[in-house]
Amino acid sequence: MDLNLHSSLTLVLPIEDSSQVGHARRTAQKLAEQQGFDATDAGRVALVVTELASNILKHASNGELHLRTLPGSAPGVEVIAIDRGQGFDLQDCLADGFSTRGTQGIGLGSILRQAQVFDVHTDSRGTVLLTRFYPRAARFNDLRLGITQHSLHDDPACGDVWEVAMAGRRVSVLMIDGLGHGPEAEDAAMAGARAFNREPFADPGVLLDDIHHDMRGSRGGAVALAQFDGEADRLRFIGIGNIGATLLGEDRPRGLPSHPGIVGLQYRKVAAVDYPQCAGQLLIMYSDGLQSRWNLRDYPGLMYRHPAIIAAVLHRDYCRGRDDVTVLVMVLETLDD
Repeated sequence: MDLNLHSSLTLVLPIEDSSQVGHARRTAQKLAEQQGFDATDAGRVALVVTELASNILKHASNGELHLRTLPGSAPGVEVIAIDRGQGFDLQDCLADGFSTRGTQGIGLGSILRQAQVFDVHTDSRGTVLLTRFYPRAARFNDLRLGITQHSLHDDPACGDVWEVAMAGRRVSVLMIDGLGHGPEAEDAAMAGARAFNREPFADPGVLLDDIHHDMRGSRGGAVALAQFDGEADRLRFIGIGNIGATLLGEDRPRGLPSHPGIVGLQYRKVAAVDYPQCAGQLLIMYSDGLQSRWNLRDYPGLMYRHPAIIAAVLHRDYCRGRDDVTVLVMVLETLDD
């Protein structure tokens, strides 16, 4: 499967009172229609968003819905419900007729039937519930990829940029954090993204040089490149600045260190580092808007959830709140047809 995914902000809908349920439903339905969903399929999205928003108010008092479009062979819509409630027993709540609040108890069972992709992580810190929708008649290949991206103070300009290129068994991932935030940081990061997209599978050192060249004259930024070759079962990584990156499998996590410098201004040339035997592991990359002192093993079972769930949990619990923030989580696996 050949695919190029481009940076885009996550749409955040606060759910704090009942008046916001209708707005969330209309927003999600319109997003689905813009993706080419017919009335029936867009109605499924609207129904589930109504259930998710209502459940947040009933069981956690407040929370958020995060919406993204899903490019690919079939266009899709992703909706993630996030709260800081007390959690629940998932198996009990999936059964129709079960309710912890005296309601009809049709929520999660109905959601599971309507969404093509469903996953959830719940504990005493709260719940993150993922749904993904595709047109019923379409053939789709759900990507084991999760991304959450947010600008500081909901600024339309975001200094964080990510790109993902897929070609058969190869994946190339870029993350840039433009220095500071706002339009100038975004301009710097987008210049680097354009260089990446010209030849995303070039040698990482050469590609970093090209990105540096195109970012010259801007304020510069931190850059990280990760290239996975499924045929060789190897990840190559190179980073300049403060992009965090980790490989996580059954064994001890492997940190992927970056080097000092500012791409577009000045840095010392370094070689990409190879990490063998990483098929099936999680690649987690994040800008410095996310705290680095997290440990996925503090959340029992989370590393086995969908990458979109993992990205949302990390953002919920470790966002610094004073910079743009991007979290990308991907399962390194064979992605050919």
